[in-house]
Amino acid sequence: MSKNLFEKVWDAHSVRELSSGQTQLFVGLHLIHEVTSPQAFQMLRERGLKVMHPERTYATVDHIIPTDMRDRPFLDDLAEEMMVAIETNAREFEVPLFGMHDQRQGIVHVIGPELGLTQPGMTIACGDSHTSTHGAFGAIAFGIGTSQVRDVLASQCLAMEQPQVRRVEVNGTLGEGVYAKDVTLHVIGALGVKGGVGYAYEYAGEVLDRMTMEERMTVCNMSIEGGARCGYVNPDETTFEYLEGREHTPKGADYSRAVDWWQSTASGRDAEYDDIVKIDGGSIPPTVTWGINPGQSCAVDSNLPRPEEANGDGASVAEALQYMGFEGGQPIAGTPIDVAFIGSCTNSRISDLREAAKIASGRKVASGVKALVVPGSHDIRDQAQAEGLDEVFREAGFEWREAGCSMCLAMNPDKLKGREMCASSSNRNFKGRQGSPTGRTLLMSPAMVAAAAVRGVVSDVRELLT
Repeated sequence: MSKNLFEKVWDAHSVRELSSGQTQLFVGLHLIHEVTSPQAFQMLRERGLKVMHPERTYATVDHIIPTDMRDRPFLDDLAEEMMVAIETNAREFEVPLFGMHDQRQGIVHVIGPELGLTQPGMTIACGDSHTSTHGAFGAIAFGIGTSQVRDVLASQCLAMEQPQVRRVEVNGTLGEGVYAKDVTLHVIGALGVKGGVGYAYEYAGEVLDRMTMEERMTVCNMSIEGGARCGYVNPDETTFEYLEGREHTPKGADYSRAVDWWQSTASGRDAEYDDIVKIDGGSIPPTVTWGINPGQSCAVDSNLPRPEEANGDGASVAEALQYMGFEGGQPIAGTPIDVAFIGSCTNSRISDLREAAKIASGRKVASGVKALVVPGSHDIRDQAQAEGLDEVFREAGFEWREAGCSMCLAMNPDKLKGREMCASSSNRNFKGRQGSPTGRTLLMSPAMVAAAAVRGVVSDVRELLT
């Protein structure tokens, strides 16, 4: 039997086995941002250490920066302190920084692929849960904590236990109005938010083969929400076409050699897996979360579960319904919303904005709804503006913003207030996630967010497609 991609990449980056049973794993690319890095740099400073490989380390700002007013100092003292820290640390430790006015600035998991930093066969780490996004390129990419950020800065290595590998095959053909976001929500709903614990997910099958790189990034992004340590897709011609010509991608003969290496990292046809799950893509509906974790979701044209019918999970269903203000058995469609958010590292790329703009075009945001669109990077913003998408959104009544994480986690001025209900293209619907302890989040695709924005209620996007 040949090896799968995860095994190949892991073995290629293994330095040694530690007495703990863990592997000392070399990290090929380390991405950092302003929130999880200040303490890590301070720990280096206290120990008199330097960044071992600054040429493998790249910093951007995304989590705490405002997406409207960008004047310094920020009104939020903590945000300003974090900005000063990353600027100081990047300068002192000679790490490249894509600052707020740098054309390369954007959400860390958007700009890595955009700049060609993310490549097949790599190990990638970042102090952010959704680092699994980069697995779309055939990399194994891990979110890490601040102490591990310190370790990678100091040694370019991590101590890790090797997870098992589950192959998740999605076959068939997706229906109208069904997007990559629906696929990943469906996978999480089917396998559970803890179903991936101890696993890396290899996404495969006819649906993944046909997906664009941006769609694959959406699927891999939410692997962590299903409990998996990471998720990836084997590299193919779609991957290579996306990467060719990007700033940090090899050029000329080096590119040809790189493609040969990238192809060699893909899982063998007879590779073994610890588990295989097969899903019919044709059965996946436009999907909406109704609860307080990404696994609590349903088809947009279905009703919410009742606690007494929840097969042993009645308590968590009851808790979620109570928090959200829902009744078991009620339809999710028609739920009024207060806020519509299109953005985040899950769904802020140009294809996401195009799909949402199709729904917004010629329509108006419903009265009483605050709607905003936040592109994932400067380049995406500029491309969208060149295509006139910003005008489509503005004419419909959406706010058009600068690049940043924005309302996904609300560590910036974009926050829910009170019990507001938000239709969001982001990745988490936890209690308080979007800035208000009592705020409520409904996850869905960007097109579905646009549909909710113009109708004022959760709506089936298929009814608005022409």
